[in-house]
Amino acid sequence: MIVGVPKEIKDNEYRVAMTPGGIRQLVEAGHRVRVETKAGEGSGFSDEQYHAAGAEVVPSNGEAWAADMVVKVKEPQPSEYGFLRPDLLLFTYLHLAAEERLTHELMERGTTGIAYETVELPGGHLPLLAPMSEVAGRMSIQIGAHYLERMAGGRGKLLGGVPGVRPADVVIIGGGIVGTNAALVALGMGAQVYIIDLNLDRLRYLEDVLEGRLVTLSANPLIIAEAVRRADLLVGAVLIKGAKAPRLVTREMVASMTPGSVIVDVAVDQGGCVETTHPTTHSEPTFMVDGVIHYCVANMPGAVPRTSTYALSNATLPYIAKLADLGAEAAILSDAALAQGVNTHHGAITYAGVAEAFNLEYTPLDSHL
Repeated sequence: MIVGVPKEIKDNEYRVAMTPGGIRQLVEAGHRVRVETKAGEGSGFSDEQYHAAGAEVVPSNGEAWAADMVVKVKEPQPSEYGFLRPDLLLFTYLHLAAEERLTHELMERGTTGIAYETVELPGGHLPLLAPMSEVAGRMSIQIGAHYLERMAGGRGKLLGGVPGVRPADVVIIGGGIVGTNAALVALGMGAQVYIIDLNLDRLRYLEDVLEGRLVTLSANPLIIAEAVRRADLLVGAVLIKGAKAPRLVTREMVASMTPGSVIVDVAVDQGGCVETTHPTTHSEPTFMVDGVIHYCVANMPGAVPRTSTYALSNATLPYIAKLADLGAEAAILSDAALAQGVNTHHGAITYAGVAEAFNLEYTPLDSHL
């Protein structure tokens, strides 16, 4: 199989879909890999390293897209839609429930789109979303701590306080991988941390494994409203697999926060769980609503590409290898987790959450293979 690795073109996106080590594995298995020149530069990988690993370094994105399977990090941008075609297998983060135009483009062009974020193992674990959720969760606290500084427009509060001065209140909505990693860092910095979740078993688990100033709260609108009101830093960490995030924090709740407080909505790539959020970029990461700083960058891990690329590639490489070795349909039929990742196939929407988001017809994958 010919595998293409284009250079990411989303604003300030420095990750790359494959490391030279991963490419060497594919080449040794008999596949050809085309890497667009400078695709790995932001993550610290040179064209020479890819060439030494056996890749064909090509000068244009069109040549990288001219492959049987294209592997990326972020969803195709509008300037890349012309590369989508019926015989293409696209393997990347898609987040289609927040990308209506891309959803229609994939349908109209007949592309098979497998989304990293909906590949799902038995028990509900999302192995390809997990590494970037870990990165984003940890980043959310260091970013929030920065914007709480007065020079950045914040209240001027130190996250952990000092003896005799109370620490900042960090409220995390969602106790999954993002929320757990956010709590881990916030607690390590000495903050007072509140985690809100619907799942009582998950809250019990977090109380067992996390140490520090931690309060767990069962989610309901009144609890959320009171926690948001007191938050110095609010982290949105809600996830509904493959679907739009629910808007749990209303405009009225945001207005109740103290001016100079900070919101980091990690769920923004699925539409956001805060009513006042909308996607931003690393070039212009924040905006202000009712005196509250909003950080809503949809590709947060792109700011730490060296770490993120290795973490992502470690998780995706076995699936990339299986798709290359067996071909798309055979790989999907042989791997139930990979089948869950198929969002579009030959013009049909094959993931229920995406169909529901845009009131489109849902076609079960097994009836379309």
